[in-house]
Amino acid sequence: MRVPSLLPRGPGHHFVVYGDSCSGVPGAPHEKTLAAVNTAIGALDPPPHFVLFTGDEIAGLTPEAAALRAQWRHWLDREMAWLDRSRTPLWQTTSNHTTWDRESEFVFRDVLDHLPRNGPPGQEGLSYWVRRDDLLLVFVNTLWSGRGGEGYVETKWLREVLGRHADARHKLVLGHHPVHPVNGFSGTWQREINAEDGADLWDSLVDHGVLAYVCGHILAFDVQVHRGVLQICTAGAGTAHRMPEGVEYLHFVQAALDASGLRYQVIDVDGAVRETLAWPLAMPDPTDWKALSPGRHDALLTGGPFAGGLVGFRFRGRLTSADDGSAQTFLCAHGAGQPPLWIGLRGREQRLAVIVGPQPGRSPHYWHGPALGPPRHFDVTLLLHMGMGPGGMLYRVAGDPLWSSMTAASPWGAERLCWPPRWSIGHAARGSDDQPFRGDGLSVEGFADRGAA
Repeated sequence: MRVPSLLPRGPGHHFVVYGDSCSGVPGAPHEKTLAAVNTAIGALDPPPHFVLFTGDEIAGLTPEAAALRAQWRHWLDREMAWLDRSRTPLWQTTSNHTTWDRESEFVFRDVLDHLPRNGPPGQEGLSYWVRRDDLLLVFVNTLWSGRGGEGYVETKWLREVLGRHADARHKLVLGHHPVHPVNGFSGTWQREINAEDGADLWDSLVDHGVLAYVCGHILAFDVQVHRGVLQICTAGAGTAHRMPEGVEYLHFVQAALDASGLRYQVIDVDGAVRETLAWPLAMPDPTDWKALSPGRHDALLTGGPFAGGLVGFRFRGRLTSADDGSAQTFLCAHGAGQPPLWIGLRGREQRLAVIVGPQPGRSPHYWHGPALGPPRHFDVTLLLHMGMGPGGMLYRVAGDPLWSSMTAASPWGAERLCWPPRWSIGHAARGSDDQPFRGDGLSVEGFADRGAA
């Protein structure tokens, strides 16, 4: 098996990131699944410049320090023996299976004594940073015992490091826990960083032009963007039995960085590319967008599902009072039975919403964005990116160049849509429940790019 690597388009970096194998025990089930992922990584041509691991390397969570050390030795000396770490550096984050208390933190520092000791006081070897030419990698500890344990993170030190390396073209921050919920799995402190620390961390990333926050913990591959910063969750290195069947899969991420940005491919154990993304997004010229006046239209995109298509809409108009919180339609795609796609406003706060129902007879899934809030003019752009899963419902409002993913509790996104041939603008045309737009001057423009079928 040969797996072609994405390479920088000129000077840059290419690397692998993966996590959550929970192995280190000879003969246990995760040893086999991790080996399958490692075999696929070993088939990359050319091999990566470096490897990043987002934590939970071993099963851990044992009160016996000797048993914990034995798991680490098996993981490092046997399971990762395929990687020549003298030529290809391996950098790792702390995690709930490896550094859950003071004793396990001590073991982590001891067995991974190659990691830099440049973290904040008390966290040397647990938090650290690495500089490779124009690339800055910062590894934050999302569960330090000295701050409160799981779900807490130090941000003052992070801001200082990012400030000192303001000249780095590319900045990536890595930690085990997500900041934003993944696939609807939410629980502050345990499933993601607590809300206060998470908000402060994200402000740090936005303020310092960080490209992405890379994490694991939730057994999935997921990408979303908030205020222009990507959150990439990769946790497919071994614990297959706990992954949602038919949705998630064993995987690693191979990525390339260059002057144009980030490109990645998510690769499974058979060497197949399952998901891809190039960021920042390449948008069509505004003059190529098509005006869609209120009423019925031929759809700009039909058929599918599409693996990597991109559909965009710009909605403008004026909102009326908030006395009535019933739904108002911007766009409705007509199918047999319930519409497979509805875009509009919901609630008295008139919140931007997308409803996707790809399977007749099954409950649709919901995405929510900002409250546009009456009475006032609005100007919002919405993208449906079919290569980004549930995080691919992106919006930005006029005057803000930064994209954000809408909030959802779904493990899939617009990639499941089969697009019908007719759209309605300004009303749903669903019998007596027409859900018309009740404001003034609705203006809609759109484009569609089907990508790879």
